[in-house]
Amino acid sequence: MPIHKSAKKALRQSKKRHIRNSIQRDKYRLAVKQLRTAILAKQKDKAKELLPKVYKAMDKAARKNLIAKNNASRLKSRLSKSMAKIS
Repeated sequence: MPIHKSAKKALRQSKKRHIRNSIQRDKYRLAVKQLRTAILAKQKDKAKELLPKVYKAMDKAARKNLIAKNNASRLKSRLSKSMAKIS
């Protein structure tokens, strides 16, 4: 446990950030998972509806440094490629 006042504050900040980051990460992962299940089930309409939401979640996660920018763009590219297969 921290002893100094600044270390205690740093711990409080770290806990808050961890909670905020985990919520954001879960939103991003859930969006991707929903899109992938829609693609696998060949639900074209649902997948088209979910794609912008997934892009938004990925961009936000990349902006907040939860995932790397290139990782987000690579995943978006792969998802759009799989979308093209079911269209």
